[in-house]
Amino acid sequence: MPTRKATRPARQSSEQVVDLERYVPAFLTWIANKLSRGASQHYLNVFEVGIETWRCLVLLAIEGRISAHKASKVIGMDKASISRTFKSMQSRGLITFSLDDEDGRLRLANLTKKGRDLHDQIIGVALERERAFLSVLSGAERETLIGLLKRLHENLPAVEQATERYVARKFPGARRRVPASADGED
Repeated sequence: MPTRKATRPARQSSEQVVDLERYVPAFLTWIANKLSRGASQHYLNVFEVGIETWRCLVLLAIEGRISAHKASKVIGMDKASISRTFKSMQSRGLITFSLDDEDGRLRLANLTKKGRDLHDQIIGVALERERAFLSVLSGAERETLIGLLKRLHENLPAVEQATERYVARKFPGARRRVPASADGED
Protein backbone atom coordinates (compact mmCIF):
# COMPACT_ATOMS: atom_id res chain seq x y z
CA MET A 1 0.00 0.00 0.00
CA PRO A 2 1.57 3.33 -1.00
CA THR A 3 2.08 5.88 1.72
CA ARG A 4 0.13 9.07 1.45
CA LYS A 5 1.86 12.36 1.99
CA ALA A 6 0.04 14.77 4.23
CA THR A 7 -0.63 17.93 2.32
CA ARG A 8 -1.39 21.36 3.61
CA PRO A 9 -4.29 23.26 2.21
CA ALA A 10 -3.16 25.71 -0.43
CA ARG A 11 -2.87 29.27 0.85
CA GLN A 12 -5.00 31.85 -0.77
CA SER A 13 -3.02 34.54 -2.53
CA SER A 14 -4.12 37.23 -0.05
CA GLU A 15 -2.68 35.39 2.97
CA GLN A 16 0.67 36.68 4.16
CA VAL A 17 3.25 34.58 5.94
CA VAL A 18 6.63 35.43 7.40
CA ASP A 19 9.57 34.15 5.36
CA LEU A 20 11.67 32.73 8.18
CA GLU A 21 14.68 32.49 5.86
CA ARG A 22 14.73 36.30 5.59
CA TYR A 23 12.86 37.64 8.65
CA VAL A 24 15.52 39.54 10.59
CA PRO A 25 13.65 39.80 13.94
CA ALA A 26 13.44 35.99 14.04
CA PHE A 27 17.16 35.58 13.40
CA LEU A 28 18.02 38.17 16.06
CA THR A 29 15.68 36.49 18.56
CA TRP A 30 16.95 32.98 17.83
CA ILE A 31 20.58 34.05 18.09
CA ALA A 32 20.01 36.01 21.30
CA ASN A 33 17.98 33.19 22.89
CA LYS A 34 20.52 30.51 22.00
CA LEU A 35 23.50 32.60 23.08
CA SER A 36 21.80 33.48 26.38
CA ARG A 37 20.71 29.93 27.08
CA GLY A 38 24.21 28.57 26.39
CA ALA A 39 25.93 31.25 28.43
CA SER A 40 23.50 30.83 31.31
CA GLN A 41 24.14 27.08 31.37
CA HIS A 42 27.92 27.61 31.68
CA TYR A 43 27.66 30.46 34.19
CA LEU A 44 25.31 28.38 36.37
CA ASN A 45 27.50 25.27 36.16
CA VAL A 46 30.80 27.01 36.88
CA PHE A 47 29.90 30.15 38.87
CA GLU A 48 26.37 29.45 40.16
CA VAL A 49 24.96 32.62 38.57
CA GLY A 50 22.48 33.01 35.75
CA ILE A 51 22.58 35.29 32.74
CA GLU A 52 20.61 38.04 34.51
CA THR A 53 23.23 38.28 37.25
CA TRP A 54 26.00 38.29 34.65
CA ARG A 55 24.34 41.14 32.75
CA CYS A 56 24.06 43.15 35.96
CA LEU A 57 27.67 42.39 36.89
CA VAL A 58 28.80 43.66 33.48
CA LEU A 59 26.83 46.86 33.84
CA LEU A 60 28.03 47.46 37.39
CA ALA A 61 31.66 46.83 36.38
CA ILE A 62 31.25 49.56 33.75
CA GLU A 63 29.12 52.04 35.71
CA GLY A 64 30.37 51.46 39.26
CA ARG A 65 26.90 52.07 40.67
CA ILE A 66 23.49 52.13 39.05
CA SER A 67 19.78 52.25 39.86
CA ALA A 68 17.47 49.37 38.96
CA HIS A 69 15.54 51.76 36.71
CA LYS A 70 18.60 52.74 34.67
CA ALA A 71 19.84 49.14 34.55
CA SER A 72 16.48 48.00 33.18
CA LYS A 73 16.64 50.61 30.42
CA VAL A 74 20.20 49.73 29.41
CA ILE A 75 19.83 45.93 29.58
CA GLY A 76 16.25 45.81 28.32
CA MET A 77 14.95 43.70 31.21
CA ASP A 78 11.92 44.87 33.16
CA LYS A 79 12.61 46.77 36.37
CA ALA A 80 11.03 44.07 38.56
CA SER A 81 13.43 41.45 37.14
CA ILE A 82 16.39 43.74 37.75
CA SER A 83 15.20 44.41 41.30
CA ARG A 84 14.90 40.66 41.99
CA THR A 85 18.35 40.08 40.51
CA PHE A 86 19.80 42.91 42.61
CA LYS A 87 18.18 41.44 45.75
CA SER A 88 19.70 38.03 45.01
CA MET A 89 23.09 39.63 44.30
CA GLN A 90 22.91 41.55 47.58
CA SER A 91 22.13 38.37 49.54
CA ARG A 92 25.23 36.74 47.99
CA GLY A 93 27.42 39.72 48.89
CA LEU A 94 27.99 40.74 45.25
CA ILE A 95 26.50 44.22 45.66
CA THR A 96 25.53 46.70 48.34
CA PHE A 97 23.11 49.60 48.11
CA SER A 98 23.61 53.27 48.81
CA LEU A 99 21.45 56.33 48.34
CA ASP A 100 22.10 58.70 45.45
CA ASP A 101 23.87 61.91 46.51
CA GLU A 102 21.52 64.09 44.45
CA ASP A 103 18.25 62.20 45.06
CA GLY A 104 18.31 60.71 48.55
CA ARG A 105 15.37 58.44 47.71
CA LEU A 106 17.10 56.70 44.78
CA ARG A 107 18.84 53.44 45.72
CA LEU A 108 21.97 52.63 43.77
CA ALA A 109 23.54 49.19 43.49
CA ASN A 110 27.30 49.15 44.12
CA LEU A 111 29.61 46.33 43.12
CA THR A 112 31.50 44.77 46.05
CA LYS A 113 34.99 43.30 45.84
CA LYS A 114 33.39 39.83 45.81
CA GLY A 115 31.14 40.94 42.92
CA ARG A 116 34.09 42.39 41.01
CA ASP A 117 36.09 39.20 41.54
CA LEU A 118 33.19 37.13 40.20
CA HIS A 119 32.89 39.45 37.19
CA ASP A 120 36.61 39.09 36.53
CA GLN A 121 36.31 35.28 36.52
CA ILE A 122 33.26 35.14 34.22
CA ILE A 123 34.52 37.68 31.69
CA GLY A 124 37.01 35.20 30.25
CA VAL A 125 34.21 32.76 29.41
CA ALA A 126 32.06 35.57 27.97
CA LEU A 127 34.85 36.89 25.76
CA GLU A 128 35.73 33.38 24.55
CA ARG A 129 32.08 32.82 23.60
CA GLU A 130 32.09 36.11 21.67
CA ARG A 131 35.38 35.20 19.95
CA ALA A 132 34.02 31.81 18.87
CA PHE A 133 30.69 33.33 17.77
CA LEU A 134 32.35 35.95 15.58
CA SER A 135 35.11 33.66 14.29
CA VAL A 136 33.23 33.12 11.01
CA LEU A 137 33.59 36.85 10.19
CA SER A 138 36.61 38.81 9.05
CA GLY A 139 37.76 41.82 11.06
CA ALA A 140 36.08 44.17 8.59
CA GLU A 141 32.86 42.16 8.73
CA ARG A 142 32.89 42.33 12.54
CA GLU A 143 33.23 46.11 12.43
CA THR A 144 30.43 46.33 9.86
CA LEU A 145 28.22 44.08 11.99
CA ILE A 146 28.83 46.15 15.12
CA GLY A 147 28.03 49.36 13.24
CA LEU A 148 24.85 47.87 11.80
CA LEU A 149 23.73 46.52 15.18
CA LYS A 150 24.29 49.93 16.79
CA ARG A 151 22.20 51.59 14.08
CA LEU A 152 19.43 49.02 14.50
CA HIS A 153 19.49 49.49 18.28
CA GLU A 154 19.27 53.26 17.91
CA ASN A 155 16.32 52.80 15.54
CA LEU A 156 14.19 50.89 18.08
CA PRO A 157 12.22 54.00 19.16
CA ALA A 158 11.21 54.56 15.51
CA VAL A 159 10.09 50.92 15.30
CA GLU A 160 7.84 51.41 18.34
CA GLN A 161 6.40 54.62 16.91
CA ALA A 162 5.71 53.00 13.53
CA THR A 163 4.08 50.04 15.25
CA GLU A 164 1.88 52.34 17.36
CA ARG A 165 0.75 54.23 14.23
CA TYR A 166 0.03 51.00 12.35
CA VAL A 167 -1.94 49.51 15.24
CA ALA A 168 -3.90 52.74 15.76
CA ARG A 169 -4.79 52.80 12.06
CA LYS A 170 -5.58 49.09 11.61
CA PHE A 171 -6.94 48.29 15.09
CA PRO A 172 -8.47 51.53 16.43
CA GLY A 173 -10.24 49.75 19.30
CA ALA A 174 -7.07 48.10 20.62
CA ARG A 175 -6.30 48.58 24.28
CA ARG A 176 -3.49 51.07 24.81
CA ARG A 177 -0.67 50.17 27.18
CA VAL A 178 2.30 52.20 28.20
CA PRO A 179 5.08 51.15 25.81
CA ALA A 180 8.40 49.96 27.21
CA SER A 181 11.25 52.27 26.36
CA ALA A 182 13.61 50.69 23.88
CA ASP A 183 16.06 53.53 23.52
CA GLY A 184 18.31 52.76 26.49
CA GLU A 185 17.96 56.30 27.84
CA ASP A 186 16.49 57.56 31.11
